Amino acid sequence: MGLEFRESGLNLNAKNDRAVKAKMVLNVSLGDQNPDVVTSKSSKAVKDVAYSFNEGEEEEQKPKARAEVNGGENLMSKTTLRSDNGEISKEELRRQHQAELARQKNEETARRLAGGGSANGDSRATSKTSADLVAYKNVNDIPPARDLMIQIDQKNEAVLLPIYGSMVPFHVSTIRTVSSQQDTNRTCYIRIIFNVPGTAFNPHDSNSLKHQGAIYLKEVSFRSKDPRHISEVVQLIKTLRRHVMARESERAERATLVMQEKLQLAGNRFKPIRLTDLWIRPVFGGRGRKLPGSLEAHVNGFRYSTSRAEERVDIMFANIKHAFFQPAEKEMITLLHFHLHNHIMVGNKKTKDVQFYVEVMDVVQTLGGGKRSAYDPDEIEEEQRERERKNKINMDFQSFVNRVNDLWAQPQFSGLDLEFDQPLRELGFHGVPHKVTSFIVPTSSCLVELVETPFLVVTLSEIEIVNLERVGLGQKNFDMTIVFKDFKRDVLRIDSIPSTALDGIKEWLDTTDIKYYESRLNLNWRQILKTITDDPQSFIDDGGWEFLNLEASDSDSDNSEDSDQGYIPSDAEPDSETEEEDSDSESLVESEDDEEDDSEEDSEEEKGKTWEELEREASNADREKGDDSDSEQERNRRKAKAFGKSRAPPRPAPRMPKRPKFR
Repeated sequence: MGLEFRESGLNLNAKNDRAVKAKMVLNVSLGDQNPDVVTSKSSKAVKDVAYSFNEGEEEEQKPKARAEVNGGENLMSKTTLRSDNGEISKEELRRQHQAELARQKNEETARRLAGGGSANGDSRATSKTSADLVAYKNVNDIPPARDLMIQIDQKNEAVLLPIYGSMVPFHVSTIRTVSSQQDTNRTCYIRIIFNVPGTAFNPHDSNSLKHQGAIYLKEVSFRSKDPRHISEVVQLIKTLRRHVMARESERAERATLVMQEKLQLAGNRFKPIRLTDLWIRPVFGGRGRKLPGSLEAHVNGFRYSTSRAEERVDIMFANIKHAFFQPAEKEMITLLHFHLHNHIMVGNKKTKDVQFYVEVMDVVQTLGGGKRSAYDPDEIEEEQRERERKNKINMDFQSFVNRVNDLWAQPQFSGLDLEFDQPLRELGFHGVPHKVTSFIVPTSSCLVELVETPFLVVTLSEIEIVNLERVGLGQKNFDMTIVFKDFKRDVLRIDSIPSTALDGIKEWLDTTDIKYYESRLNLNWRQILKTITDDPQSFIDDGGWEFLNLEASDSDSDNSEDSDQGYIPSDAEPDSETEEEDSDSESLVESEDDEEDDSEEDSEEEKGKTWEELEREASNADREKGDDSDSEQERNRRKAKAFGKSRAPPRPAPRMPKRPKFR
């Protein structure tokens, strides 16, 4: 039933004789005619308007209804309640819930620190050193010398240098840098610097520095009259060294990988779930043209492959930590993203995040060069094709996701707890997690940014606290610092978040049971976490994370000031100078009055006239001379002249009434 296009002849009124039957849809619209405004006769003057605040009364805490987040369902905001009816406002509910979260978080952190460190342990893996690189196992394997010239043995990855009439081999991994230079006499020099102990070097070159007691050659230089030969030697050494270093780096990364189970391909009884024409990030290496591939779901994992046999990636279901499906709305791509427990190799890159995507819009270049009208039929048709293409791609991805979710719902995968999660765009905000501004979106279990690289995937269950920094009046943006439960892990900073997103972020953090704090400055978190891990007992005894609570510190300082300024009656004479110095209850104005009282008793004639007396004399002088029509500047000049004749200051502070003396 529509509301805009409705049949006027079907309205329910006295003229319509239609009967209401079962399964009929009715639209009922009620309205008031000539309503009375109750507050129309109330005064709106400022003097007649009053406000009251319940600052000293403790409001009864109402049970807080919290929204649940399930899959892709939207987060429900708390209803704002009116405080004048005795109910708690949304801000007060959030403050009370955050206070309870602070207590729970401090207890949890104390238990974890007392148990021996971080929750997840040290997640930084140590890389294994590669095996010794040997150029020649036997002296007889060294090729014969050719006129004592520098030779490059690419097969054995060695550089042979003529030293004292003999060809001495060096493995290319021992070479740090190589360069050439030509002087004015058309003589070329080649300079080779080696890796030696005490200098910075590539970690993959450490195999050449194991024998610390040996004698190392640091640098050699050769002279030649053949510039072309020198340039060729330098280029060959650099190319061979780059190839060896890339191979050793990949080998070292593969050595740290966790062994994965073997992919079980689907047979005749199980047809694989397939999605075609996908691109992958990170991309495969190589200089060839990039090719799209297909993603297939098999018995225990996914396989992505292209037409090239070497371009293939297997992702096991057991290795998937989070799976995301993000359809294209304001973005140019529709994507599937997998965040893994352990690293895998994509080409020659080690990664924990693998993404498959399709561009929903084709890159079109207008050859005409002119600006097209919005009512151009070709333009309208093109936009319609783009919408249809985007909807078709989103539907294909959604169908693939639904079928995989049904597969993961089977009993053999119940322990993995896998399901595609979808970002909640209405809770998103802009920020700078790395180097560029991105749109960061929460999900039911993570905080993600999946469009720009490097990707951002933060598991909410691994967050200890969140500190909102640079929050204050006049600031257009603020920063978010995420502290993880693993204190050995560096904090994550999201910079330059617009201040308009502050309330929404607070609401989201509170709804997901994450304790947050606010600060006006950026903190040195590396030093803070080091202090906590070095002395966890002091951190626990000092109240845990409450050192970040600005409201508590402000209230404590206010209470201390109030207690210092309270009046304490005394039986002693207030004129005593000793008691005036010891009494912390007197204010600055009162102490000045006491000093003036003493000066009155000592020298009454030196006292200046008060402000009221000077004003009265100036007014009388103006009235006698009849200069009421004088300008304000002239009257001020005469007043200042009158002030100068007296010993009173030009603008003395108004005198306070004397405090009664208690005997």
